[in-house]
Amino acid sequence: MPFTLSLRRAFVADHFHDLPGFQEDRHGHNWEIEAAVELAREAEEAAFAEALDAWVAGVDYRLLNELPELDGRNPTAEALAEWAIRHFQNAALRPVWVKIREKSNYWALCSTGAAR
Repeated sequence: MPFTLSLRRAFVADHFHDLPGFQEDRHGHNWEIEAAVELAREAEEAAFAEALDAWVAGVDYRLLNELPELDGRNPTAEALAEWAIRHFQNAALRPVWVKIREKSNYWALCSTGAAR
């Protein structure tokens, strides 16, 4: 029987906003990603943890504005959540949702609508 598993990881990254209508100087956050995927069996848990750790390794201690995946976008929590959803889909996983927390009172959730 399929089940949904969520995992959480912390990362540190800088960003700035420089597009018309939303501009802000470079600053950093202690971010957090929490993601949920639908798994068919427990043996798939390792692949999910691996994919999550790989995504975090790509953003941890980086200037998010320099990452090709965010080219042309302000690197907001919303943009990061969308990118993470695509990352899990490309890893042959079935993401249900991804939540990116930028600070304690600010987060964004991207959902695929796959929740049962």
